[in-house]
Formats: sequence, structure tokens, C-alpha cells
Amino acid sequence: MIEPDIQSSRNSIWLRLSEGWSRWTAATVNRSIFGAAMTIGAFTVVVKLVSVAKELVVAKTFGTSDALDAFLIAFLLPLFAINVVAGSFNAALIPTFIKVREKEGTEAAQRLLSNMLFWSVGLLVIVTLLFALSANAVLRLMSSSFNAEKFALTRKLFFILLPTLVICGLSTTWSAVLNAGQKFALAALTPALTPIITLGLIFGFGPTWGIHAVAVGTIAGFVLEAGVLGWSLRRQGFSLLPKWRGKDAALIEVIRQFAPMMAGAFLMSSSLVIDQSMASMLGPGSVAALNYGSKVVALILGIGSMALGTAVLPYFSRMVARNEWAGVRHTLRTYLRLCFALQIPFYVAGILGVRLLNALGKGRSIMLICAANMLVNVFGNLILMRWMGVAGIALSTSLVYLLSCVLVFYVILTELKQRQGTAIRHE
Repeated sequence: MIEPDIQSSRNSIWLRLSEGWSRWTAATVNRSIFGAAMTIGAFTVVVKLVSVAKELVVAKTFGTSDALDAFLIAFLLPLFAINVVAGSFNAALIPTFIKVREKEGTEAAQRLLSNMLFWSVGLLVIVTLLFALSANAVLRLMSSSFNAEKFALTRKLFFILLPTLVICGLSTTWSAVLNAGQKFALAALTPALTPIITLGLIFGFGPTWGIHAVAVGTIAGFVLEAGVLGWSLRRQGFSLLPKWRGKDAALIEVIRQFAPMMAGAFLMSSSLVIDQSMASMLGPGSVAALNYGSKVVALILGIGSMALGTAVLPYFSRMVARNEWAGVRHTLRTYLRLCFALQIPFYVAGILGVRLLNALGKGRSIMLICAANMLVNVFGNLILMRWMGVAGIALSTSLVYLLSCVLVFYVILTELKQRQGTAIRHE
């Protein structure tokens, strides 16, 4: 008789805490962002812990072997294209999607989503075909020091991983739309599926499949992630199918933002390609060593940037759509103070700034900042790797993040001053 009473009491306490948390986070925009960031951060920690477990198993199984070098180089281009094309579509789509949903309703938002899925899938299919046709030339350029056997393995893994472009293109867009509807939890937790499946395949088939177990696990995980996200979005009442619904003002606005966003993402994502390609010139195992060395830093930065960057974009977009410039300034100031009070690195503060530039439609500014970053990265690598080897490449990347943060907030402060001044003159 006592145990049911204890359980009932625990349930009652949990319910009161949950209701109290919901009321507190709903009180202001900053609290809503904080609540969303905490939710995303908590699930991101789970995802990162699973990913760390996978990396530890991969490290134990493959070390700094030629097989792991081959996998990392083979996955660079697909991952690069996913970040550039799919990521740029989301950055261009979500602010406009939220504005259309706020002003024109759900049906207009669905029309925009269907159109953008049509264009993004089409573009990713074209990119996939171009990669397949140019595989030999591009991979040789990226792995100039690989011997014939290592290059053959790289090429084989590349073709296994190539379908990830279209799969991830769909899943990242579906995830972004869920976030735009403030459905953060599932989108944050779903990425745990890929490392879990990869771990299962390494344990089950690693001794016979070798590095192919990691490649197949990556593909299978992405497919399952897309399935879960698609199922959730369908339950929200959205159609998942790419479909041409005709050109309108919203589509033109997204396309206008997409070009500079993609150029900026291309330049920024090229840092990883440049770093690992230049590391491959330093001898066998250098690519794997750079990859392992960045994991701890990437774990910490990934949690912060994912939590804050994902949570803040829908709220920034909504405030920009409503011309709430005082609210934008207050939110930006609040979370910048939090970043620096907690000694969070410049990278996370820079992500916060980039999300606001996305919401402001400043894709061209992002592109120019990314161009400056890439130039600093290349010259920094060339200079520092001569003195410090692989560690010099890592230091160069840190300097790039610092420069990026400074430039991003210079542009933001200038833009907000202009827009707030314009709004005051119109009143």
C-alpha cells in the first residue's frame, strides 16, 4: 500500500515541476530561448556521449591506420556538400518560412516547403552525379600522398557514402521545420541513431567488414534518422514530398538569400576540407591525428553551438518578421553576456551572431566574412604547420573563429543601428 502512494507522490511532484518550468519559460522570449536551449543542450549531450563512445571504439579498432585516413577523406566531400547545400537551404528557408506562416498561414508555409524540397532534392541529386563523375580527379587532389591501395579504398568508401547527400538533405530540412515549430526535442535526439547503428555494425561485423562497417553504419543511421524526422513532421500535418507548387514572392525571397548563403557555407565548410587535405601532406596518420585531436574541443563547442544556435533562430526570425528591434537587441545582449560570463569560446558567440544575420537576411555579409575566414585559414595553415605540424593547423582554425566573431558582431551592430533608426523615422 505504501509503494503506490510513494509513486503517486513522485508523479505529483514531477507534474508540478514540469508545469512550473513551462510557465516560467513561456513568460518572456529570453526565457523561451533558454528553455529551448536547455532542452536541445540536454539531448545534444546524450547524442555527443553516444558519438564519443563510437569514436572511442573507432579509435581502438582502427587507430591512425590507413583505413581510417581513407574513410575520413572519402566522407569529406559528401559532408561538405551536406553542410553547403542542405545547410544553406535551411538558413535561407527558415526565416522566410516563419514569416510566411505568421502572416499568411500554414497553407502558404506548406507551399513554400514543398517548393524548396523540390529544389533542394533536385540540386543535391545533381551534385551527387557531379561528384560521381569527378571522383577520381577530386579524390586524387585531396589525397595526393596516398599509395594506390589506400586511394582505391578511399574511392570505394566515397561511392558507398555518396547517397548521404540526398538523405541528409531531406532530413536536415525536416529537422529545421520541426525546430521552426518549436518541436526541439526529437530533432535534437535523432542524430544519436547514426553512432548507435555504427557501433552495432562495428561490434557485429567489424572483424570481417573492417572500415566498411563504419561506412555502412553511417548510411543506415542517416536513413533511419530521415525516417523518424519525416514521421514526426507528417504528424504535424505537413506533406513530406518535394513538389513544384509554382513561383511566388516567398520562393523568390528564399532563392535570393540562398545564393550568398551557399557561397558563405562553401567558404566556411571548406576550412575542414582544407585542414584535412593539408594534414594529409604531413605523412601517414596525420589526418586521423588531427581528427582525434579536435574531438574534445568539438564536443564542447558542438553542445553549446547546437543548443543556442538551433534555439535562437526561430525566435530571432519571428522578432525580425514583426520588426521588434528592441527585443532583438535585448535578446542578443542577454545571450552574449551569458556566453562571456560562462567563458564560452568565441565560436559559440559567433554562431549566435550568424543566426541573427540569417534572420536579418544578410546572406551577402555572411559570404564576405566566410571569404575572409578562408583566406586567413589557408595562410595560417601554411605558416603555422611549418613550425608546429598538425598542431599549427589547429591553432590556425582557432584564430579563424576569433576573426569571424569580431566581423560578425561588427556587421550586426551596424545593421541593427540602421534598422532601428529607420523604424523610429517611420513612426
